[in-house]
Amino acid sequence: MREILDLHVHSRFSRATSKDMNIEGMAERAKKKGITILGTGDITHPEWMKEVKKKLVDLKNGLFEFGGVKFILSGEINIVFNLDGKLRKIHVLLTVPSFDLLDVLNAELLHFGDLLSDGRPTIFISGEKLLKLVSSISDKIFVIPAHIWTPWFGLFGSKSGFDRIADCFGDETYKIFALETGLSSDPYLNYLVRDIDRFTVISNSDAHSLENLGREANVMENVSSYEEIFTAIKNKDRKKFLFTIEFFPEEGKYFGDGHRKCGVHFVPECAEKVFCPVCGKPLTYGVFHRVMDLAGWKEEERSDGKIPFIHVIPLKEILSQVFKKGKGTKVIEREYLNVLNELNTEIDALVFKSKRVLFDKINADVAKAIVAMRSGNVVKQAGYDGEYGKLTINMEGEQQVGLFN
Repeated sequence: MREILDLHVHSRFSRATSKDMNIEGMAERAKKKGITILGTGDITHPEWMKEVKKKLVDLKNGLFEFGGVKFILSGEINIVFNLDGKLRKIHVLLTVPSFDLLDVLNAELLHFGDLLSDGRPTIFISGEKLLKLVSSISDKIFVIPAHIWTPWFGLFGSKSGFDRIADCFGDETYKIFALETGLSSDPYLNYLVRDIDRFTVISNSDAHSLENLGREANVMENVSSYEEIFTAIKNKDRKKFLFTIEFFPEEGKYFGDGHRKCGVHFVPECAEKVFCPVCGKPLTYGVFHRVMDLAGWKEEERSDGKIPFIHVIPLKEILSQVFKKGKGTKVIEREYLNVLNELNTEIDALVFKSKRVLFDKINADVAKAIVAMRSGNVVKQAGYDGEYGKLTINMEGEQQVGLFN
């Protein structure tokens, strides 16, 4: 059985998150998207966990259920610590197989931060000490560095990150087996960096709204428990971990270098500029340039066993381009529901339905746009400094190449 997993989301208890991010709303939207296993988000927040415990049914295999959707206990924390004279702020994702273990974990984390302050709390602990703490509770609680290239909070981020994974987690690094790409990178870019080669790269939405659930996800097969899911990830089991669903990284809001306030942005060839030519302040150093700085080998030197991946554009963005209407308009919502009525889920439409079925079942221009997207016929204007990039599907031309077309 095929499973679509989105393991990193947020509840309404996180800052800048929609009030609709509750269990009912998340389950309903997950079914429309095609997500079968969804992270609960915000597992460290006491009020959210009261609600989760009350509503989810424990399946006794590390998974939980509500409304026909399975859930995994997962949540992001912000670990803050000083190392080598520099303040580090790194986001990590925690996954836990039971409420009993979660209660023990949260009791320990209370010693290092205020869990009520935010759905994604700040925990004053180093990466190395966090891994020691977690493993002292259970070897089934996993720590996955989140959106590892984000400038301010990613493991490799240009503002507070590291050049090597071991510099963050020290002697405990061997307990890390997976890394999350984030929206502004994809597996190809990640595996240009030698230090990443032995890790499994996964992708999740980091959604703060229902609309964004499943914008990145993991596609697996024949995984029916928490243990089977993470064993497949750890072992890069390509019979069970089939591929990841990715943003085109240029659409991510930290892909390029620039300064949003001044509308200044640069392609990598120009990125030797350190300061904004308008205001003189430092530019935000983007993901692509950071990857190129750390890239350590040629493609042919890299090891085998990588999990495949595909790029997608969210369905409402495609519909918005085809019908020339805003994503939030009634026209686009109506067309969105029309597609789901014919093709079951958004991910089915974007990824799994054949070309023949697309043209048989839905508007021909929408079908044509989806086929063009699958072929990579996309013109890209890269995002930078918190500004999302812009993608245009080229429905007539040849496949576009290059990172900044």
